Amino acid sequence: MMRILAGLALALVMALQMAAFPAAAQPEGLAKHVTAQLVADQQGVAPGGTVRVALRQQIQKGWHTYWRNSGDSGEATRIKWDLPAGWQAGDFTWPAPRKLPVGPLMNYGYEGEVLLPVAITAPASAKVGDKVTLKAKASFLVCAEICVPEDDDLSLTLPVTAGPAAPDPTWAKPIADTLAAAPKPAALAAVFQPRPGGVALAITGAALKGAELAQAYFFPFDSTVIDHAKPQAIERGPDGLTLTLAPGYGFQGGKAPASVAGVLEAGGKAYELTAAPGAPPPGASGLGPPAAEGQGGDNLGLAAAALFAVLGGLILNLMPCVFPILAMKAASLAGHGGGESHAEARTQGLAFGAGSVLTFLALAGGLIALKAAGSAVGWGFQLQSPPVVAVLCLLMLAVALNLSGLFEVGTSLQGAGSGLASRGGALGAFFTGALAVVVAAPCTAPFMGPALGWALTQPPVAALVVFLALGIGFAAPFVLVAFAPGLLSRLPKPGAWMELFRKALAFPMYGAAAWLAWVLAQQAGADDLAKLFAAAVVVALAAWLAGLAQRRAALGGKPVILTAGAGVLAALAVATVVWPQDEAAELQTEPYSPARVAALRAEGRPVFVNYTAAWCVSCQVNDKVALSTHAVAQAFARHKVAYLKADWTKRDGAIAAELASHGRAGVPLYLVYGTNGGEGVILPSILTPDIVVKAVEAADRH
Repeated sequence: MMRILAGLALALVMALQMAAFPAAAQPEGLAKHVTAQLVADQQGVAPGGTVRVALRQQIQKGWHTYWRNSGDSGEATRIKWDLPAGWQAGDFTWPAPRKLPVGPLMNYGYEGEVLLPVAITAPASAKVGDKVTLKAKASFLVCAEICVPEDDDLSLTLPVTAGPAAPDPTWAKPIADTLAAAPKPAALAAVFQPRPGGVALAITGAALKGAELAQAYFFPFDSTVIDHAKPQAIERGPDGLTLTLAPGYGFQGGKAPASVAGVLEAGGKAYELTAAPGAPPPGASGLGPPAAEGQGGDNLGLAAAALFAVLGGLILNLMPCVFPILAMKAASLAGHGGGESHAEARTQGLAFGAGSVLTFLALAGGLIALKAAGSAVGWGFQLQSPPVVAVLCLLMLAVALNLSGLFEVGTSLQGAGSGLASRGGALGAFFTGALAVVVAAPCTAPFMGPALGWALTQPPVAALVVFLALGIGFAAPFVLVAFAPGLLSRLPKPGAWMELFRKALAFPMYGAAAWLAWVLAQQAGADDLAKLFAAAVVVALAAWLAGLAQRRAALGGKPVILTAGAGVLAALAVATVVWPQDEAAELQTEPYSPARVAALRAEGRPVFVNYTAAWCVSCQVNDKVALSTHAVAQAFARHKVAYLKADWTKRDGAIAAELASHGRAGVPLYLVYGTNGGEGVILPSILTPDIVVKAVEAADRH
């Protein structure tokens, strides 16, 4: 079964990678994937004046170019100007990039169309009436399934005018819009501090007050400062935020850079900033003593903090992320509209309240313990761990399948029945309250921020009191409804409609599962998302088997095998998303040369040639997910394969000629030569371990 599950995951990885790297629309080696030109915001330039000339890139669909820091792989666009004497060109103004996650890598760049403006200044001696031609050689790396270096010789002719030139009717506004939206320094204070859990980057300032910071992201200028592929945990505060970044090479060996510079994208805007070493200031996150409505956090007081917590818990019920779980409880209470069921409704209301309060206290205890241990965690930390997110996603899917009627969990989620089933209903209500808190906690409602920030700067007893108040506020609406017979009597009477209602409530749960899958994709990339999808299929199969077993049991059968099979499949699904990945295998390589290939083939050895480059995203993904695996390493050793690397990072002419001879304009290219001569076999540009192993086995037979 583990092999079946692994096969499903592998198939999904391949599908996702092919979606991330769509095939070129033109034959490889012939197509231009970027159309470049120089465009200006003015129809001329006066002596001593400045004109903004932009390098315009029209990028073929499915391909992308790179930002000034390309991330884990890639290479930034470059331009070399050839200007008349006295004319000067500045640097690119870089628009904020997009995140380009590919498997285990995270890159930064552009898709579609992008303008890269440059300020060109004319000398004061420029002659009015002359026409000046601005020449430049643009070099950019464009990637999809393969990475292709492209160059263009560009030129733009402008007249020298006596006064300020008229705006260009086509390009003045697009260039002005690009400059207006480009990241700029703002009145932001930024500091960074290495911590056991990562590097804390704290940013405060008026520009961030009241901004939506849930999707904030930091793009560093230096590629060695952070591990780009790791998630950036966010702690929001009244004056800004603190991002916890996974450190890169720049923080190894106990050293830290003198500064950390880059672009913060938050609230739909982008800001340039430079952070100096230092401790995060108050107000940068919910873990510092924040200012609340003009008050210092330290002066908030236990009573005010508890009141804020109750209000925050009440408002938290209105947050969109909480609705799917509360919808389940609404379905349960709707079944107790008759007067004879009021006691059951009250029982479930209290059970729901107990589950909510105790789970809030458990989360509080975890936060307090982790904070005491020095971890940089914040409210909602349970959704910063990819395995936790994956398990929650599978749980939401299982609940949705239950509501859809694929299988039953007694009456625990519907709250109907009596006797032993009645005890199950209360237990179900308890765990519904617990589940609601786990999903609701990342949504920080109004008043919660000051209360939580104050609580986590206080002794544990005071902190627990505040979290207790938060749990009471969160659970109060349902507990009050359960104890208000007048409200319950107005609910529809139990009947056939309840089954339809229950199935309709499954769809918010499917939505919650989809949202958690999206969260995991942002955190961990396509590989972990593929594992989650495979696990989700297995969970659905387990749910179907469980429902089949229940129906057979209702007819008097003993479906032990079906029940056991459902349990094993569910356990395998969870293990798939939480089990750590194997460490990469080391492969012995040697430099490529045509002479070395000929010598090895004369010895009768299989030869694997990897045409690669450090800036090639597909190459790096293939290396991590296919080549640097134990299965491939064992196959190479078993068949005595010689592994040669043709490194094209520095654009070697001989390697370029070899690529062209095989109809390729870029890398990757993988060739396998058999033991009995003949032409090399070209492998797909997207590899899996199975593809490589089968190719090596075939090469040792031919």
